[in-house]
Amino acid sequence: MTEAIELNDEGLLRRMIAGDESAFTLLYRRRSPAIHRFAMHMSGDAAVAEDVTQETFMTLIRDTGRFDPARGSLSGFLFGIARNHLRKRWERDRRLVALGEDTGDMEDLLSQASASGGSPYGKHAGNGRNGHGALATPRDEFDSLETIGRVRQAVSTLPGTYREVVVLCDLQEMSYEEAASALGCPVGTVRSRLHRARAILIEKLRDGQTARRASAVGK
Repeated sequence: MTEAIELNDEGLLRRMIAGDESAFTLLYRRRSPAIHRFAMHMSGDAAVAEDVTQETFMTLIRDTGRFDPARGSLSGFLFGIARNHLRKRWERDRRLVALGEDTGDMEDLLSQASASGGSPYGKHAGNGRNGHGALATPRDEFDSLETIGRVRQAVSTLPGTYREVVVLCDLQEMSYEEAASALGCPVGTVRSRLHRARAILIEKLRDGQTARRASAVGK
């Protein structure tokens, strides 16, 4: 039981503070992939994502005393650091940062369809079947790939505050509480931003669909 406790994030952090380099290595291997994905989805730049990931863990080494387990998880704390580094870059560059073509994991967005039908992500079936339960055809797969691209493009155009909650809650599958801790805002703010972000995505995807149909008719 003691060993299990020692191997959780906070246990590893305590070991790291005590000078155990292997604890930092394990913590980095455990948490850096998610931080990298977050930075990649937010910046669309592989080099920026790599830099932000490294900076996040360097900040952890320098400022371990800033982490307060009473205020949230270490994972949320790391996302908060990564977010701050990204914002500093945006302020320095003074330009909009869109998602790139290789952000990956967008399929996760498409698998999170709302049972109420209020999700912008469609009815992507990750089990090889289409929306009616039948085996997916090559055309179904092509449509899924097209949808992934459209969702990726729509997410890339969201304002930063809305993109953050979509990436954290829908891609990283964080709870509202964890996302609120990472973003430094109330849970209610996360809920309202996510609701608004999904509404914007729905409109963007509908507009795109209307435009494609109009283009097809005009040919």
